Amino acid sequence: MKILVTGGMGFIGSHFVNLLVKKEPTSKIIVLDKITYAANPNNLTTPVEFIKEDICNIHSLPDVDYIVHFAAESHVDNSIKNGKPFIRSNVEGTFNLIELARKMPTLKKFVHISTDEVYGDMEPNQSATETNNLIPSSYYSATKTSSDLLVTSAGRTYGFPYIITRTCNNFGENQYEEKMIPKIIKYVSEGTPIPVYGDGEQVREWIHADDNAQAIYNLMKSKITGEIFNIGSGYTITNNELISLVSEACNKSIKFEYVADRLGHDKRYSLNSRKYQIIFGNPVTINLKDWLNGQLS
Repeated sequence: MKILVTGGMGFIGSHFVNLLVKKEPTSKIIVLDKITYAANPNNLTTPVEFIKEDICNIHSLPDVDYIVHFAAESHVDNSIKNGKPFIRSNVEGTFNLIELARKMPTLKKFVHISTDEVYGDMEPNQSATETNNLIPSSYYSATKTSSDLLVTSAGRTYGFPYIITRTCNNFGENQYEEKMIPKIIKYVSEGTPIPVYGDGEQVREWIHADDNAQAIYNLMKSKITGEIFNIGSGYTITNNELISLVSEACNKSIKFEYVADRLGHDKRYSLNSRKYQIIFGNPVTINLKDWLNGQLS
């Protein structure tokens, strides 16, 4: 079996590649990555075949059985400052991959990795199902929504065999420091006050990247195509509560300060992952609080 992973040296992509190495020791694993600032070859535990290329520029792909597409610009703040790289990578890059992949005679499935942010702001006590309207609030989530629709339209028009996964916030080892949890940990270690957007009551759902990777693997190996699956933990906390968890884990009081809220900031993200759970069971094995205690105690 041959598997191509785009963005396989990024945070979640590398967790997935490391899982593949364990689960598929006889398979050929190929990583396609242009090595942006958020990628790191040292994230991979075992060397694999590597293609250093931008998904927007590549003109051919090796014949493979599966493509798992992680490559994307993903930081919301960056998209607010400049949306063009997000249009380029997330929309044009995904379109280019689809056009190359749909002509591949060996392809069994194209797994497209998306985000809970495509559903937009949830009402209190509401969780998005896969049939919710897509109401993105940032250039990042809008470009992920666009890429989702490109994938589903290729399925409708060409019979393109796809799966789309929409996951919540991921945590875990090797996450780039611009993301929320590593940023908090960095500020704590430096004794620097943590800037908290708005009132800090934004609600986010958290899952470990290893658990997300396992769920993606299960969907990749299944016979299911032409479907969308939410992958979530059901564990939602506010940003204020997250800071408290970090404070407890490192057994010290943390300095923080409330700052002007992010433009277009969604108040709540939450996923209903029942569709996945009915088939595969609960994906969660690593608890955020326990992981923080292990990292910081």
